[in-house]
Amino acid sequence: MLEALHFTAAGQRSGSHQLPAEYDGVINQWALHHAVRAYLNNQRHGTHATKTRGLVSGGNQKPWRQKGTGRARQGSIRAPQWPGGGTVFGPMPRSYHTDLNRKVRRLARRSALNARATGGQIYVIERLDFERPKTRQMANLLEQLGLTGQKVLVLTNGDRPEVYLSGRNIPDLRVMPYQQAAAYDVLWADAVVVEESAVGGRAVAGASRAVTARAKRAERAAKGAARSRAAARKPAAKTTSAKPAKKAQALKKQGAD
Repeated sequence: MLEALHFTAAGQRSGSHQLPAEYDGVINQWALHHAVRAYLNNQRHGTHATKTRGLVSGGNQKPWRQKGTGRARQGSIRAPQWPGGGTVFGPMPRSYHTDLNRKVRRLARRSALNARATGGQIYVIERLDFERPKTRQMANLLEQLGLTGQKVLVLTNGDRPEVYLSGRNIPDLRVMPYQQAAAYDVLWADAVVVEESAVGGRAVAGASRAVTARAKRAERAAKGAARSRAAARKPAAKTTSAKPAKKAQALKKQGAD
């Protein structure tokens, strides 16, 4: 089970939060690629257009006669090789809509959440206590969480208009219900702040331990450095020379002879 940092409604650290079984740590790169590609394609309007030689005005007669001028034969001054002529194979209005299988979409969303949970970038907060829209309150909360200046995705438990309006004017901040967050929204954010009632799971009292690979490596490195310092402080053991022992054995052998 993965764990995330747990905070109170005021933004104070209060241990860790054990995430539900949905967060199993499995990240499907293939599903993430297709989900992001489909999302970006569906944002395109497809209204680009160019004029072919049939759409450019003018050029309804030959610029000069076919033979006798010494110049290359031309049929119209609106041909593609002429300045102001039509465009060959230019973009035309079309739809970029890309369908994505429902199971693939759900797998991509779960993979994106697992990626942020594995990286220690999910912050579970008890509740977003906003009685009315207040941008300053949202900014103070982000400052308490240490997320000022980062791209933050705030996921609420259902529709919360007061929370949405509080974060609407803050740059690089998106607020949406937890169930509506797509894989692209989760990957866009550097940190994901989610309400405890929306994500589920249970809070664990006490300070949270390392839950990411990077944090575990740092913890092991710190323990190794502590052991090295402790070993360096110990006095070196006295080593007895082997020469006296050899000399005594030689004298004993001579006496026996």
